[in-house]
Amino acid sequence: MSDSGGSALAARVAQALQSDDPDAFGDLLTEDARWGPPDDPHSGCHSRGEVLNWYRAARELGMRAEVTEVVLGTGALLVGVMVSGPPADGQGRDSVERWQVMTIRDGRVADIRGFEDRTEAAGRAGVPPS
Repeated sequence: MSDSGGSALAARVAQALQSDDPDAFGDLLTEDARWGPPDDPHSGCHSRGEVLNWYRAARELGMRAEVTEVVLGTGALLVGVMVSGPPADGQGRDSVERWQVMTIRDGRVADIRGFEDRTEAAGRAGVPPS
């Protein structure tokens, strides 16, 4: 993946994830895109349709994600997000920082793995630690 192609994809991923339209992100996924925890090929989603259904269901439950960073790595993107759930008992939203490593194949996202630790995620994405 060239830097210019990767940078353009990184911008498109950030814009699509910030969008209220899950289909905007779907356009960036391979048909066989997978999503799940690191090193677990069995859990999670196993197609673009399943990934989009998961995003739609999360939005319907009131979950939101604010993109905090997208960094081009080696054949992958490191994506930082602040994930928040619906307000509990009228209080403010609880937010937690999470990272995703999106592996790129032929200019599209082919695999998404979620991490709680930026250092581990950055290492997996081929991004130098900050």
